[in-house]
Amino acid sequence: MQNYQKNMYKLATRLWPLNRSLAGKPTYDTLKILKENIKKLKIKKIRSGKKVYDWKIPYEWKANSAKIIDEDNKTILDYKNNNLHLVTFSNSFNGKLKFKELKKKIYTLKNIPNAIPYRTLYYKKDWGFSMSYNQYKKLNRKKNYKVIVDTTFKKGFMRYGELYIKGKSKKEVIFSTNICHPSLANNELSGPVIMTYIAKLLSNKKNNYSYRFLFIPETIGSIAYVYYNLKKVKKNFLAGFNCICLGYKKGYSFLPSKYENSISNFFATESLKKIKEKYKEYSWLDRGSDERQYCSPNIGLDFASLMTAKYGEYKEYHNSLDKLGTTVTSKGLYRGYKLIKSLVDTIESEIFPMSNFLCEPQMSKRGLYPNVGGGLPSKFTSDIMNIISYCDGCT
Repeated sequence: MQNYQKNMYKLATRLWPLNRSLAGKPTYDTLKILKENIKKLKIKKIRSGKKVYDWKIPYEWKANSAKIIDEDNKTILDYKNNNLHLVTFSNSFNGKLKFKELKKKIYTLKNIPNAIPYRTLYYKKDWGFSMSYNQYKKLNRKKNYKVIVDTTFKKGFMRYGELYIKGKSKKEVIFSTNICHPSLANNELSGPVIMTYIAKLLSNKKNNYSYRFLFIPETIGSIAYVYYNLKKVKKNFLAGFNCICLGYKKGYSFLPSKYENSISNFFATESLKKIKEKYKEYSWLDRGSDERQYCSPNIGLDFASLMTAKYGEYKEYHNSLDKLGTTVTSKGLYRGYKLIKSLVDTIESEIFPMSNFLCEPQMSKRGLYPNVGGGLPSKFTSDIMNIISYCDGCT
């Protein structure tokens, strides 16, 4: 246990500084580091501008520098001090602004005055900064400010990672996690770190089922994946899980698939029972991550979400307080690992019989039903036929 805790935290620490986004070098570097730990991970790419359903694959983004400087040439804010200071996917800008103009471009959290919020401009051409409300209050309303935002966009690729582990059965379980948030410990790093070690676990044993791991940018990543792979995935799909927010220091959470009596929901609830700790169950109406895409109309993949603290439900969510060493520790990462391992153990222990016949098999030619009609079958035959009638691969 101690080695797992230590190694997971070490991996998280290595990934922490990378300013990940939907597409760009830091996200690619993240996948390359994960591949060092999962040798058979395939890094795949989709070209910028490619239309996937109602969306387009974004350009690669790079943040070079971003500063706010006052009239006394004092740097008030520097993106290099915290990735969250610059709104992700900001355009370049260089100019002087009055305070009343600048404040429109600054995001704060008045209710958490010492936290820097995480904000994005993925689908709008603009720029912005984030800072703590306490820092914002210190700005001089009468001064002008020089603003420098140096970013670049290039037509390249959105990348994601995929790992397939073949089991005894072709029926497969999909684990999906995100790789697009900068410097957020529970909401971002806990997912890919823990799923890396779950993948390592399953890669080194013989499994009853097959497993597919996806390391993708949120929303656009899941949309693009199903765009290219839906037919292939549906062929052998058994269950799916969106695995994010897995490293919080306390609590367990479950957001069910919208398909109430589903295999994914069954696996999730059974694994939570094995943990033997209280957990909070949410409704499908509380969804907010990639389960939205997988379970959406016309896609219809049965995805549930297992978490420690659910996104949006803890005060450090999407702000600078969600950091390694406080919100997420090595012990917290192991708690998340233990939850997903319990899920894997549950999956591996269950079987879902599927009849090989269309309609009922003819029992009489097998000596299991009277050849003379009008009578009743034996209790043994009735029991067999009852069992077969439920062999539909469902819970």
